[in-house]
Amino acid sequence: MGKYEVTSWGAQPSFTGRPAVFLDRDGVINRALQREGKPYAPTCLAEFELLPGVVEACNQLKHAGFLLVVVTNQPDVGRGMLARETVEAIHAHMLELLPIDRVEVCYHSGSEPVACDCRKPKPGMLLRAAAALLIDLARSWMVGDRWRDVECGRAAGCRTILIDYGYAEPLPHEPDFRVPNLLEAARIIIEKSRS
Repeated sequence: MGKYEVTSWGAQPSFTGRPAVFLDRDGVINRALQREGKPYAPTCLAEFELLPGVVEACNQLKHAGFLLVVVTNQPDVGRGMLARETVEAIHAHMLELLPIDRVEVCYHSGSEPVACDCRKPKPGMLLRAAAALLIDLARSWMVGDRWRDVECGRAAGCRTILIDYGYAEPLPHEPDFRVPNLLEAARIIIEKSRS
């Protein structure tokens, strides 16, 4: 399938495949519920609401030749606060609305005795998708609304875009671009990928 090189993050595939746009879910695709300046995931299908411009942005990216992969941490499942079936129902609904090629989910709580390799900021979900879909990570992008997304994209070798809501949390590294929404991110990705 591809060669693997050991990095500080583990095995990293090096392919010459298609480019992808990796999308965080909450705050990028759907409206995140905010409490005390921090975003939270919807807890039921009724709370899942696509953000304005998301359908158009996804269609533009697909038309430009990008694979679309949703990569999302859902720690409330691992913490016993949300049923996995609820998350899967939300994703089934999302896939009916958007031209997504793959969904990668980390259900770990983040407090397990042995850390997983998939919980962002680790790049495990991106690496798995890259191996499965033959994605060229160097030509790919990670779009998210939190520091974990930016760090995850950097660790996988992707360019990064932060949808900046001004959350009350520091950014260890600056993203390549900051934008107000996914539609603007799509415009930058398409424009910069041509050059």
